[in-house]
Amino acid sequence: MPLSVVTWGTGNVGKYALRAVINHPELELVGHIVSSDAKAGKDAAELAGLDTPTGILASNDIDAMLALKPDCVCYTAHSETRMLEAAQDQARCLQQGINVVASSLFMLQQPDSPDVGFLAEPIKAACEAGQSTCFNNGIDPGFANDTMPLVFTGLSEYWTHVRMQEIINYSTYEQEETIREVMGFGYPVDHKCMLFEPGALSLGWGGAVRSVAAGLGVELERVYEVHERLPLESDTENAMGIFKAGTTGAMRFEVRGVIDGKDAIVLEHITRITDNIAPEWPTGKGYRVIIEGEPRMEISMDMEDQHGDHAVAGVIQTATAIVNAIPAVVNHAPGMVAAFDLPKISGKGLYRG
Repeated sequence: MPLSVVTWGTGNVGKYALRAVINHPELELVGHIVSSDAKAGKDAAELAGLDTPTGILASNDIDAMLALKPDCVCYTAHSETRMLEAAQDQARCLQQGINVVASSLFMLQQPDSPDVGFLAEPIKAACEAGQSTCFNNGIDPGFANDTMPLVFTGLSEYWTHVRMQEIINYSTYEQEETIREVMGFGYPVDHKCMLFEPGALSLGWGGAVRSVAAGLGVELERVYEVHERLPLESDTENAMGIFKAGTTGAMRFEVRGVIDGKDAIVLEHITRITDNIAPEWPTGKGYRVIIEGEPRMEISMDMEDQHGDHAVAGVIQTATAIVNAIPAVVNHAPGMVAAFDLPKISGKGLYRG
C-alpha cells in the first residue's frame, strides 16, 4: 500500500518535490499546503507543472491537512529568514505522530551539530512526543557532502584531506530574496548580509563538515569559516533583474574542519551569477569531492535538467533527495536522523521507459 504524503510549500524546491511525490510509485499525495490565497484551491498537478489533474486541491488550512494523518509531510517552505518558524512547523507535524522529510532547515543535515542545537532540540522533543522521525536534507547541504564523500572514502587505503565543492551559476535560481538579501548579490562586496554574518556559514554548512567527520569516525578540534567576494565588471541581467557593475557578482566561501591542527575536512562554495567572472576560481556546473590520500580521488557530479540548466537540476535533486527517502524515514525508529542513519536510497521503482 502506498505511503500517504502531504506536501508543504510550492516554491523553488517545493514544486519539484510535489511533482516527485505525484510521480512516485510508492507514495500517494493526499494533501498539499500553500501559504497564499492565490494558490489555494488549485489542483496540485497545476502547481507542479503536470498535465493530468490529481483531484488534490491545495489548501492554506494547515490543521485540515494535518488532520488527514499522512504517513509523512514533505516540508519545503521558505526558511532562510524564518528558521524558528520553520522548526515550529516541523515540530507541529512531528508531535502529532506525522513523520517529516524537509529541505528547508538544511543546517539540520547533521542534527547533533553543536551549531544548530537551538533548532534541533524542539524538533527532537517533538519526535519523542509523537514517536515520529525527521530527516532534513537535500543536495547541498545533503547528498553532495554527506553521502558522496563517505562512499568514495570507502575506496581509500588512507585519506588526509576531504574537500566538498559546489560550483554553480545561480543566475537561474530565481529566488530573488535569497540571492539579493541573504547572499548579497547586487550589493557592494563589503555589504553586511545574512550569509556572511559571523557564524552564519558554520550554522548553515558546519553540519555538513561535522557529518563527514562523524561518518569517518574522527574528532574535529574546531570548525571555522572564510569567504571572499568579487564585483561585476559590467551590468548583468537575468530573471531576477539587473545586477549593477561594481556590485557582488561572485563569492567563494569555505567552512573548514580542523584535525591535528590542519584543515582536514573542508566544504567550499563557488557561486557566480555570470560565467565571465572570476575565471581564476575553479569552474564547473555541479558538485565535486576531492579526496587526498592513497589513492588521490576527484569525483565530479555535473547535472542538468531537461532544458540543460544545472542550477535547476540541483533544485530538483534537493527535492528528490528527500522525497525518495520517505519510505526509509517512515520505517525508521523515532528521532532526528542523518543520511548515514538511513539505508542506501536508490532509484528503485523510478524507471520510466
